[in-house]
Amino acid sequence: MSQESGARTLISQAQLRRGKGRFVYWTLLTLVVLGFTLAFVGPLYWMVTGALKTGQEIAQTPPTLWPKDPDFSNYTDAWSNLNLAKLLFNTFYYAAGAVLFQLVLDTAAAYALSKLRPILGNVILGAMLATLMIPAIVLVVPQYVTVIDLPFAHVNMLDSPFAIWLPLVANAFNIFLLKRFFDSIPDELMAAAQVDGAGPLRTLWSIILPMSRPILGVVSIFAVTYVWKDFLWPKLVMPSPETRTVSVGIYAFSGGSSMNEIVAASVIAAIPTVVIFLIFQRNIMSGLTAGSVKG
Repeated sequence: MSQESGARTLISQAQLRRGKGRFVYWTLLTLVVLGFTLAFVGPLYWMVTGALKTGQEIAQTPPTLWPKDPDFSNYTDAWSNLNLAKLLFNTFYYAAGAVLFQLVLDTAAAYALSKLRPILGNVILGAMLATLMIPAIVLVVPQYVTVIDLPFAHVNMLDSPFAIWLPLVANAFNIFLLKRFFDSIPDELMAAAQVDGAGPLRTLWSIILPMSRPILGVVSIFAVTYVWKDFLWPKLVMPSPETRTVSVGIYAFSGGSSMNEIVAASVIAAIPTVVIFLIFQRNIMSGLTAGSVKG
């Protein structure tokens, strides 16, 4: 049996070779691709071109596909009037801290559950995964109560970056993702390291982490994008104008700024995450699929 005849597809190769079958197939494929492209790229296109329009042109119905008189000064006005430099710096700072805390603590937890196998490790992992079934909005109130009065220490962490960093550390999804990758690393490497006299920490640093760069990159990107797009939690725990994130800052200035400036600020705020995705999209896919096949 040839490789072509053994492959199972929705439409057979014989039907694709016929004139009508080939026409129908490529027509449907083109329509589907165009539909998804419009669904994802359409809002981005409206946002970028909307920042070049006047306030009246943005609000008019039906909307124009391209600005009648593009005004690029809206971007510079948004940058200066909304203090985007400070907002972007705050967000970068919070995102970098979130990456550091998650890489250190979540990696340690996943390594312990995967390779050190503590007593009741499966029970602990099951309890962590069970928290994924709880809606995030339900946890806002208890987390906020904890932040304004940290148990035992009795410290108020409002306007402190730890109010954003510490809740992100308890990320069951990232711990599970890291554990699944660590499970795919052969135990023979651990045994060989022990024979050479390496302890658990030395093995983690010299063997496990260098092999885990793809999944560590995925966890880092997830942490950055989560901090960048989050709105409700930073709005609650960062009430001071000096500590706001970019999403909270744009919302705070929206009442006294024109619509085109707000749209331009949204475009500027979205650029870093889009660039990160375009640069690291291959790393994201390879990290998500790494460790899924063993053998």
